Amino acid sequence: MADNEYTEYVTAALPWLRRTAYLLCGDVHGADDVVQVAITRLYTNWRKARAADNLDAYVRAILVRAFLNERRRPWSRVRLFDRVDDLHTVANPDFETREEVRVALMRLTPGQRAVLVLRFLSDLPVAEVARALRCSEGTVKSQTSAGLTALRAQLGVTQ
Repeated sequence: MADNEYTEYVTAALPWLRRTAYLLCGDVHGADDVVQVAITRLYTNWRKARAADNLDAYVRAILVRAFLNERRRPWSRVRLFDRVDDLHTVANPDFETREEVRVALMRLTPGQRAVLVLRFLSDLPVAEVARALRCSEGTVKSQTSAGLTALRAQLGVTQ
């Protein structure tokens, strides 16, 4: 019965897990790797996870930690090619703007990127982001401020 619950949950959560991981990683392949690590960890801790007050927040924290752990490994900085194939998207009149923001987001530090994705994509409050990242609320606020400043500078946006 527990395996069925896990499978149903992951099936339903997979779209937002992949979208969040893609914004964190910047490429489809890295995002798939991070999602795979996250759902594997979720499976091994399923009993504890399903007892959590907010399962989505629990899983989101696993996903972000998997991303940050991967970025800390020296091999994550090795690039075999200059550019990884981008996610194929359906034509959208706002594609260029989205792509410009995505590229600018990839230039941020992994910590700043994680904070901005959780705060603005996932629309999480500061306290929940702090819990997910295991840091203080002050760190989340300062990373948000620094990340937004860097993002604005890269995009040529003045306040």
